[in-house]
Amino acid sequence: MKKRILILSTGLFFSFSNVAQAKQNICVFDLLGKAGESYKLIEEWSLASKQWGGEVNLISYQDEAKVEQDFKSGQCDAFYMTSMRARAYNKFAGSIDAIGGIPSNDIAQKAISYVLDKRNEKRLINTMGKETFEVVGIGQIGSAYIFVRDRSINSIARAEGKKFAVLHYDYAQKIMVTRVGAVPVMSEISNFIKKFNQAEVEIVAAPAYAFKPLEIYKGLGTQGAMINFPVVNVTADLIIRKNKFPEGFGMQSRSWFVKQLPKSFAMVKRMEAEIPAKYRMNLSKEDHVKYQKILREGRIDLTKQGIYEPAMMTVLKKARCTVERTNFECSLSGE
Repeated sequence: MKKRILILSTGLFFSFSNVAQAKQNICVFDLLGKAGESYKLIEEWSLASKQWGGEVNLISYQDEAKVEQDFKSGQCDAFYMTSMRARAYNKFAGSIDAIGGIPSNDIAQKAISYVLDKRNEKRLINTMGKETFEVVGIGQIGSAYIFVRDRSINSIARAEGKKFAVLHYDYAQKIMVTRVGAVPVMSEISNFIKKFNQAEVEIVAAPAYAFKPLEIYKGLGTQGAMINFPVVNVTADLIIRKNKFPEGFGMQSRSWFVKQLPKSFAMVKRMEAEIPAKYRMNLSKEDHVKYQKILREGRIDLTKQGIYEPAMMTVLKKARCTVERTNFECSLSGE
């Protein structure tokens, strides 16, 4: 009898050991694969996660749609992909990327730090059906600027009728492009720059992160330009299946991400500075305000439609008006 109990106990011990040591698959999207800065960030995170009981296995993807597909099928226990696509799993965190919501890197850093703060822990945990998801990190990719193949497209009026590549899964992009009279061309993150470079579209919005690796300068040629007006701040979310990770893992992970922000933003600023001055084009003051108003109206409308989280819109407005108190929107209600 004692022998049978011993065998049973030994079996249970090994069973529990296997559970504890089971690796969590993290599916990581980076346009540049393992050579990209996003993937390198998650590599550093994976090493740190061992201190919180994680035993992760990173899987690199250059196709974001495939990440989502594999996550839904259960092949991934967590994913790291753009907040625009991850918004379906957590609207609060995903709303950081609201159009025109973050006009500078300084505001972006404050916003990400706020979202990852422990006071927002409940907002970062979301139950959908039988599964519970948790945002355990947010990484900065950078402000997206408008690139045009012809610098004569230097005002809102001149964008009318022009083809503009938009990510098909981000409803907000389609709405805003339509609002300025341009023609939205549905694209994937894996091909939207290719369409610009091959003249299938005349306008595209992208962060500096993509400028050199995806050779945006080929689409710019000698006539193109980058309009110095950030239309959206691009971030990436690290979201886990909560039951696949140890208790308290999320809080420690978020704290780690906050500590990495200065380094991440230094990287973004360096990449922005590397874009040659010859491509940069400033909007007139009149058009600058027009763009701000169009984006503001768009945010309010999209929030009413349930695309953005109202609480986050309030936070972002406070952040903007703390930096630029005289801006027209600071005396207006609605966000």
